[in-house]
Amino acid sequence: MEVFMEHTHEKYQRLIEICTTLPPLATAVVHPCDRTSLEGAVKAAEMGLIAPQLFGPSDRIHEIASECGLDISRYPLIDAPHSHAAAQLAVDCVREARVEALMKGGLHTDEVMAAVVRREGGLRTARRVSHCFIMDVPGHQNALIISDAAINIAPTLADKVDIVQNAIDLGHALRLEEVRVAILSAMETVNPKVPSTIEAAALCKMVDRHQITGALVDGPLALDNAIDLEAAHTKKIDSPVAGRANVLIVPDLEAGNMLAKSLSFLAGADAAGIVLGARVPIILTSRADSLQSRLASCAIASLVAAKRREELHVTG
Repeated sequence: MEVFMEHTHEKYQRLIEICTTLPPLATAVVHPCDRTSLEGAVKAAEMGLIAPQLFGPSDRIHEIASECGLDISRYPLIDAPHSHAAAQLAVDCVREARVEALMKGGLHTDEVMAAVVRREGGLRTARRVSHCFIMDVPGHQNALIISDAAINIAPTLADKVDIVQNAIDLGHALRLEEVRVAILSAMETVNPKVPSTIEAAALCKMVDRHQITGALVDGPLALDNAIDLEAAHTKKIDSPVAGRANVLIVPDLEAGNMLAKSLSFLAGADAAGIVLGARVPIILTSRADSLQSRLASCAIASLVAAKRREELHVTG
């Protein structure tokens, strides 16, 4: 029998409550052609988190709304014959500054991201695109940001610079008092036979040289001494991050995916997801995500967009 700690979603709830002070985020919902994605978008709209525009086959979306008892009459619906067309139309909508976020509906991640990263007509910036899970783990005091477990398969050191900076910027958007980044490996010492330890050390030196900014960063750290103070003390690790990390940077997608899914399926954690590094935040949900995770993902995108508006206002 599965036994999980009682999960009250208090970390996600705090994020959602902050967003009640913000205007609904204009969001292009791509191909919401299944109950889960359409219901999530409508519920997020009813809570004032997003102002959705629906992109996809009009007849199919109306059919699903009718089957689920959802009123979508107040939301713009842009007809598209199939998922690829819906993704491109949504990206065009971003480029025309009519929406401030994308939300994945009932289509494959690859279909959305292909339109986003297209060199001509996409949403690329100078940054590499990366994904962050924001994990609400029962029994753990703070939400954990994990990156990258969904997009960059085997990131290079140069890729990891952007992955780390994207995650740091997300931490600030989520209004963390202090962003503490652990660069994870299998050990906490630099070992020439383990490339991830070398890259972790290089990333930390980049922080010293202000090539990465805005956070305390340490690594290599093993998972236990990254998030557990007692483990860090046992290993005699003298670090402001060890045992207190709220951002975990994994060596590669496989490690990140296993870590995130272990937390979800063994510890009862929820996983909100967002893609950063493009012109706008991209709400990347899974068909297996709970409604609470979908709402949290919308809230996170809203906070990222609000931070971006604030920065543009300052620089403008």
